[in-house]
Amino acid sequence: MSHVFPRVFDRTLPTAVRAEGAWIEDAEGNRYLDGAGGAVVVGVGHGDPSLIAAAERQLHATQYVHGTMFTTEAIETYADEVAAVLPLDDARIYPVSGGSEAVETAIKMARAFHLARGQGGRHTVIARRGSYHGNTLGALDASGKEPLRKPYTPWLGRFLHAPPAYEYRCENPSHPHDCGVWHAAELERMIRSYGPETIAAFIAEPVGGATLAAAVPSEDYWPAVVEVCRRHGVLVIADEVMTGFGRTGLWFGVDHWSVRPDIVTAGKGTTSGYVPFGFAATTGEIYDAIASKGFVHGFTWSHNALGGAVALATLRRLREDGLLDRSRDLGNDLKKRLTDELAEVPVVGDVRGLGMLLGIELVRDVGTKEPFPRGQKVTERVVGHAREHGLLLYSSTGHANGADGDLLIMGPPFVLTPDDADALVERTVAAVRSVA
Repeated sequence: MSHVFPRVFDRTLPTAVRAEGAWIEDAEGNRYLDGAGGAVVVGVGHGDPSLIAAAERQLHATQYVHGTMFTTEAIETYADEVAAVLPLDDARIYPVSGGSEAVETAIKMARAFHLARGQGGRHTVIARRGSYHGNTLGALDASGKEPLRKPYTPWLGRFLHAPPAYEYRCENPSHPHDCGVWHAAELERMIRSYGPETIAAFIAEPVGGATLAAAVPSEDYWPAVVEVCRRHGVLVIADEVMTGFGRTGLWFGVDHWSVRPDIVTAGKGTTSGYVPFGFAATTGEIYDAIASKGFVHGFTWSHNALGGAVALATLRRLREDGLLDRSRDLGNDLKKRLTDELAEVPVVGDVRGLGMLLGIELVRDVGTKEPFPRGQKVTERVVGHAREHGLLLYSSTGHANGADGDLLIMGPPFVLTPDDADALVERTVAAVRSVA
């Protein structure tokens, strides 16, 4: 009997004993191709010597010092180098331990900024339905996926939710025409309905991640919604926890639309999953306003040097070894191959994504986009088949109507070899065909 409170209750988990490149091995000698990068986390690959060495050097220097008592060379150097690639002017970085903490920090930054400017009525955050921003209460309240919110509904309800940027099931009556214009009008209507003086920020993932499986918005979406926010003094928070650090083929997801948000959140790929780390970063202008009044916030493990050291090694590996270009080019190739291989499979409604963030939507009827009933557990069957044949996929369900819907998500390391890529395509196609 294990004394661990596990993440899953329906099966006994194998024990991982080693990992290298894009592969993980369990105690029984079974090898798994990490087609998901864990939870779309691992970018530079498992077992990277430069990241491991960076952690060891830092642990020989300092282990734990509190962020109100010391800064460290690791954090200072990382902040300087990551600021150069962030889509922010004069970026200031608040390091934390992961994505949920980053979102909590970003939301509080938005509130603190408006308080510092004497606009204390601005306390409401607008997010989107079908979104995911984390599992702490503030981040969960911003998240717009009902099955995740439902158990904790009595504790939620402070934030608002606009329509999702979800082209496959777009709510715009004129789709695919002027989707960005329609979304901007919906956001404008919501802001005006509640009063601009009450709205602190708009938060969104540049590309829909864990809940919408790499749903890429229309080309005119981001410029249009940012313009509405600017006009009403609403801060724009880009949640780059999943899309940051090369996952979509550029440093950050918003870079695809040349958007400059006010606040950026990061996690997952900051250290490629080697140690817990993330951050919320804001512009110099917003930082100056907050600093003038103070920021009531903090975590025991914020500003930790170990995370900063490994994040710096990850940043340099991505930059110096051309892994962003590799993510873009390999991702484009994988998407094309999956699209071609799955074109005639009757349960595949959509293959989508950017870079090494790819998604497949499975439907009962391709013509009507009708989802499978949740009771058929189509996603679970596909993921189980893949796992039995040595491939790890990420998944999501319940997106279509709050209950039904089946999605597969791929976010493999950027260091896939050609043989790895072949195996990823072949095993994914076989797993999907197993339910067709």
